[in-house]
Amino acid sequence: MEKRITGKTSLYSLIGSPVDHSGSPAMYNYSFEKTGVDAAYLAFDISLEELPDAIAAIKTLKIKGSNVTMPCKSEALKFMDELSPAARIVGAINTMVNENGKLTGHITDGVGFIRNLKEHGVEVKNKKITILGAGGAGTAIQVQCALDGAREISVFNIKDVFYDNALETAKKINMEVPDCIVNVFDLEDTEKLSQEIAGSDILVNSTKVGMHPDENISPIQDVNVFRKNLVVADTVYNPKVTKLLMDAETAGSKTVGGIGMLLWQGAEAFNIYTGLEMPAQEVNELFFK
Repeated sequence: MEKRITGKTSLYSLIGSPVDHSGSPAMYNYSFEKTGVDAAYLAFDISLEELPDAIAAIKTLKIKGSNVTMPCKSEALKFMDELSPAARIVGAINTMVNENGKLTGHITDGVGFIRNLKEHGVEVKNKKITILGAGGAGTAIQVQCALDGAREISVFNIKDVFYDNALETAKKINMEVPDCIVNVFDLEDTEKLSQEIAGSDILVNSTKVGMHPDENISPIQDVNVFRKNLVVADTVYNPKVTKLLMDAETAGSKTVGGIGMLLWQGAEAFNIYTGLEMPAQEVNELFFK
């Protein structure tokens, strides 16, 4: 990479903590090189307390854009001059663009999820969707599904702080996208969960249940809810095929794994930064297989 860096090379970054495990620098630097963009991408370990200084540095150093990971995604929103519709409703960002000191915040998780569905031939428009979990990923997914024309969304979460956040998000969606009905239910109400899944086109797991090292656990205990005309999608990508997906596939449901969401949310950020399409298939082969 050092051979292509000049005095005109633009800088992009990742901020948050920890970031030493992140594959983003390799993914974006490869994509810059392949598309002929004179730019480089670096990761900076930034704590929540250091975030104000990091934002100031992005402006001072004229860093053209930055991805934002935990624990900074909600706090970084407060420093933005403008927000995308999804970021405004979600209340968090994972991508920012710096245009001469003006910062615009975006959230690409939901876009990545929906693009992953599309790559598997699944559309959300006019569909009823049941989502398990109301954390960061679940919130971004429900908001983007609503913005992209979902008919109805049922969100299930245990009654904790995320449940309260889900109620607030539902109110925001119902105000901004009145054609989409959003309801929030207790995840422990298994009878209601089965009922909502029975009336849904798509079931989404946005919880961490089933993630390594708990590969033998599924958020759905009653496998009878799976059927041939149900799409089951997971946001967990380690393992690539979760127990949820295996159970659903056995019952004849169409399944969509979580690794594609990771790829396509990055591709959306790349497009926001450059106006170009990331060489996603090559990136997928090199970094996600």
